[in-house]
Amino acid sequence: MLIAQVTDLHIGFDPDNPAEFNRRRLDQVLHRIIELHPRPELLLATGDLTDKGDSDSYRRLRVALEACSFPVLPCVGNHDHRGNFARHFPDVPFAGGFVQYTWEKGPLRLILLDTLEEGRHGGAFCAERAAWLAARLAEERDKPTAIVLHHPPVETGIDWMTSNPEAVWIARLRDAMVGADNIVGLIAGHIHRPMTTNWEGRTLAVAPSTAPQVALDLSTIDPDRPDGRPMIIADAPAYALHWWNGAQLVTHFDDADDHVELARFDEGMRPLVRHLIEERLGDG
Repeated sequence: MLIAQVTDLHIGFDPDNPAEFNRRRLDQVLHRIIELHPRPELLLATGDLTDKGDSDSYRRLRVALEACSFPVLPCVGNHDHRGNFARHFPDVPFAGGFVQYTWEKGPLRLILLDTLEEGRHGGAFCAERAAWLAARLAEERDKPTAIVLHHPPVETGIDWMTSNPEAVWIARLRDAMVGADNIVGLIAGHIHRPMTTNWEGRTLAVAPSTAPQVALDLSTIDPDRPDGRPMIIADAPAYALHWWNGAQLVTHFDDADDHVELARFDEGMRPLVRHLIEERLGDG
């Protein structure tokens, strides 16, 4: 099962501009994903779908996503607005007023969470949302399951874009997952950078953004002493591919720029390819 992921689209950062920078970056990524072979079976859009949560940005986002011939599963992030989202994505399920739902149609079960608290930049996960997650996990203890959310529940090392690992919302998320040994990984966004780590014994994969990326700087930041460091950079728009091979969830990251090719599979490369495959087939 092959799952594509886009995150942190921030449509509407430049409102009323038909040639908006973030929209063009999203279109570039969607075009790359649509042209992949094999083509993904679905697309996750993991929050910060818009920049200001306005209705017109969701309308334009829906138009952009109509280019996809496969299902698109969105969740919301801190820049989103549930009411405006619901007006333009009425088919996306809500649970108790939150954008939380499951995807049951493949060999990997997906549970999409809502970590939005409107007006707050960081994550949130109230007792009601945690109880919903615990109930969904209790329904199915055997089928491989991935958790999808906007905010990664970890300290990232990027001082101005990180969570407090002792936050109450993270504790609620952790407690709701206790005993669910069939969770094979978590998929998130928010950081505007590719990142992987281990959280509570499970792999957490954070996708880069289609909007501009966050600069990689792991030094501490003093909010009272601006030091001129780069914060946002115009690196290429990017995405993630998650491949469920029946045993592990394997994540790849790529950007949508054209790549300089140094080798192709031609007659000159055929001996190497044949040797590598024969060697692999001979193992074990």
